[in-house]
Amino acid sequence: MHPKSILHPTDYTESSRPALQEAISLAEEHNARLVLLHVVESLGPENLTYGESVSPNQPETYRQQLFEELRHILPPEAHVQADYVLSEEDLVTAILRTQADLGCDMIVLGTHGVRRWFTRGVAEEIVRRAPCPVLVVKESRVPEPLSEFTATELHPGQLIQRKD
Repeated sequence: MHPKSILHPTDYTESSRPALQEAISLAEEHNARLVLLHVVESLGPENLTYGESVSPNQPETYRQQLFEELRHILPPEAHVQADYVLSEEDLVTAILRTQADLGCDMIVLGTHGVRRWFTRGVAEEIVRRAPCPVLVVKESRVPEPLSEFTATELHPGQLIQRKD
């Protein structure tokens, strides 16, 4: 598979970094476009604090600030073409709609994050519903030790046959 467009939903957390790095690596390796998606609660004036007056350009200023934050997620050494998408839909819908609307042929996402991001259920639903390959990148951690196994003659536990 040689993806031409890779979607990476991000929540900016440290635990989502391994998935971002993998998405960047794949985009560089395949000369693919990287689509960075960030989901927010609102793109409108609802995020103004109490008492602030709403001017006609305040929502646009807020949106520009959100895009600026999203543009800064790519490290300077990344050599990829990128598109930036903000959405206020629910997370699963935002990912699936962005994939469909922009024709992304791969999704690279993490399994952990804060708030509602990438719980096991969200990642599973994306894997189940997405029409393209989905790479789920786990957060880096030390592997748990495997349980002890005592082999017997009838149950050796593992057989490996090598072809010379």
